[in-house]
Amino acid sequence: MNTVTAWIAAAMLTLSGSAFAAEPEALATRLLDQLDAGQYAQAEAMFSAQMKAVVPADKLRAVWESLPAQMGAATGRGDARTSEADGVRIVVIPLQYANGALQARVALDSDDRITGFLVQPAGPPAAAAPAADAAFIEQDFQVPASAAGKAALPGTLALPKGKGPFPALVLVHGSGPQDRDETIGSNRPFLDIARGLAAQGIAVLRYEKRTHARPQEFQGAFTVDDETTNDAAAAVQALAATPGIDPQQVYLLGHSQGGLLAGRIARATDGKLAGLILLAAPVRPILDILAEQNRYLANLDGSVSTDEQAQLDALDAAIAQVRRDPDATLMNLPGRFWQQLEQVDPVADVRASGLPVLLLQGGQDFQVVDAEWQLWRKGLQGERYRFHHYPALNHLAIRASGKPALQDYQQPGHVDAGLINDIARWIHTR
Repeated sequence: MNTVTAWIAAAMLTLSGSAFAAEPEALATRLLDQLDAGQYAQAEAMFSAQMKAVVPADKLRAVWESLPAQMGAATGRGDARTSEADGVRIVVIPLQYANGALQARVALDSDDRITGFLVQPAGPPAAAAPAADAAFIEQDFQVPASAAGKAALPGTLALPKGKGPFPALVLVHGSGPQDRDETIGSNRPFLDIARGLAAQGIAVLRYEKRTHARPQEFQGAFTVDDETTNDAAAAVQALAATPGIDPQQVYLLGHSQGGLLAGRIARATDGKLAGLILLAAPVRPILDILAEQNRYLANLDGSVSTDEQAQLDALDAAIAQVRRDPDATLMNLPGRFWQQLEQVDPVADVRASGLPVLLLQGGQDFQVVDAEWQLWRKGLQGERYRFHHYPALNHLAIRASGKPALQDYQQPGHVDAGLINDIARWIHTR
């Protein structure tokens, strides 16, 4: 359960529409123009019959009109840019709002059909390569396909210089489509963690989450294992078999939803893990937490407007529906996905793993709050569990001050060095 991409109604909407003889940028712009003009029926008319059922005009309207409620008035767009991978073209268009920047990602197949639509916080400029005198190098890494018919996922391995074998760590994302750096707003927490640990002799693998790299694979029904578990387990097994890596010292760090699923992932790795690290991991039912987060955000200014209350009521109704109906959708995730996620008992799964565990939590986190932390402390007692609480850190493990808000993620920062050092010490003492 992670961050802005998943929870500000910037959900991935998987769309498929009539083919247009148009350049990718023109088609993506046409979709945004229709949304800006309130022409939701016209936008729906672009969809295939299957996608009309999944994302009807009223759902599209609810998503699009929720953005100004949280980001302020729309003020313009930036220049579109297009990339291509595996026959899918991705058009990214910056969206400017009064309170920050977002970006629209529109995926198109070879027939100019829209196969994916995502609104997410705008990312920072590309990160610089490690310095020549850094204590580590970075190299491309392919996470093998986790099931027949699936594609491998691109990643990056930060590998310490010198003679191995080295202890190693796999980073598992929170909810929503995430890149390998877990880019959220102006920050890249996974990049910070990977480089910070590699500089201390620990190899770190980060990879593109499947919903980010392969959105076209998520039409119709899918499970939490399709989205997260299977690829994380494949990443662990591939890293353990990599030259220069100590196969007896491979660890996993799960952030937010990745932490909730850490014990489940451990069960799928065939004994390849030496320990688990849980960063800002929830325990309670995920849909309860989703509702709480949205109420917190709506009340940040001290009151809840009529429009905000209507949105909260609509969210409550949608949550109740996906809890009843496996074919209903919320944020374009099917009810069976939510139902499966809510059946996960993260505390029991972690206990059953038999692994040593390091738990990390920030006191400025409005998404995974102190109630979750206390449940972990109550449920995990014994010598194999270690807990570190950081009063000044937010959900991204970055120092923050004042009343926590979404806008904090737009402020450039870095994962706290003390937290990274605590992870390194824990791994080196295993």
